[in-house]
Amino acid sequence: MSASFPAMLETGDSGRDLVSFVLPETGELAETADPARPYALLDADGAVVIPVEAFFAELQACSRPATTVRSYGMDLLRWWRFLSSWGVAWDRATRVEARDFTRWMQIAPKPTRVHWRHRVPDGAARSRESRPLAGVPNPVTGRAGPGLLYSASTQAHSETVLRSFYAFHLEEGTGPILNPFPTARERRRRPVAASRSTRQSAGGRYRPSVPRRLPRRMPDGRFNELFAALRYNRDRALLAFWVSNGARASELLTSRQRDPLPGEQLLGVVRKGTGAFQQLPSSPDAFVWLRLYQEESWRAGVPRGAGMALWWTLRRPFRPLTYHAARAMLNRANALLGANWTLHDLRHTAAYRMARDPMLALTDVQWVLGHAHLTTTQIYVPAGRDEVVEAVRAHHERQAHQARMPAVPAAGYRTEALNDLFGRSR
Repeated sequence: MSASFPAMLETGDSGRDLVSFVLPETGELAETADPARPYALLDADGAVVIPVEAFFAELQACSRPATTVRSYGMDLLRWWRFLSSWGVAWDRATRVEARDFTRWMQIAPKPTRVHWRHRVPDGAARSRESRPLAGVPNPVTGRAGPGLLYSASTQAHSETVLRSFYAFHLEEGTGPILNPFPTARERRRRPVAASRSTRQSAGGRYRPSVPRRLPRRMPDGRFNELFAALRYNRDRALLAFWVSNGARASELLTSRQRDPLPGEQLLGVVRKGTGAFQQLPSSPDAFVWLRLYQEESWRAGVPRGAGMALWWTLRRPFRPLTYHAARAMLNRANALLGANWTLHDLRHTAAYRMARDPMLALTDVQWVLGHAHLTTTQIYVPAGRDEVVEAVRAHHERQAHQARMPAVPAAGYRTEALNDLFGRSR
């Protein structure tokens, strides 16, 4: 056994220095103007990576949106850079490379890219003291900022993407005969009858355990503060719609000028997953702010037309509002409040408000949110973190109040007799 141990080390351990390894900035994920190929992965020489292009075509054939293609492409770009640094071809990668890549993501710091807003005039980046500390909970929202290392959810997403990429090429016969990212091993103690179904739904062996996070909603007071920090009627209208109809941030930006129906309190959006058009009931206040914004924008020269976009930038040249511009709007309000709310928190807030209403059926909430399964909607039924905290605080107050109340003797006993018996002062 001792003689075979060195051989096991040679085949199972690459001996790579993963601690000091730095991922090179080679290649890129380029966005194209071709709707049939929204993104292309380029290698270090600027050539299109054909295996990834075939995988992207498979994703499009499976009705995956361009945003999913981009998300998958970023994980593949990271894997391609890792392999090229060690001189390993993608179809020569083994589980040794997969293990090393997984171990490296657990200890590697994320690359930091300084936004142009965070640079001083001489081109030097601002000091770290001017930015939020990584991993420290925000005093307003309670959410911790992004950490210095790759999160467990990022690692899990990367493992899923790479495993599905090699599974696709394994089925096509164009990749290695063994998937470098295997499925999880089966436990021997599981019943034989359940092993087949369990094996079909088994996750990746190198997939980390992702902690379950409860959706975070805005308390009413915090939402009022955020709403008051906004400067323009367009931004007020956006927040009013997001928090009332529960649409995703990107879905609300798909509305056209013909889609609002104030008389019926409906706003039409295009659903992210299915691409279907759906009219969502919204609050009357949202349509009031929308009308104020439309009057201002039309006087400023924003294009009018039933098929034109509903949301536009505030300055010339006028362009349809994008998701990144809407997120920048929210971040400006966050900077005034010292918060780190996200656009998706508004959807969570709307979902909590509807799901916690006893007069509203949960299936109706499912339809409004666009969930495929009712189990997804049910996560909003339990009380949120703030409600639980307030309930426990009230419990402690009741306990303290009960302890301060004088003891009342049981029926048939006199207080004076009990005081004489136990030697208590009157």
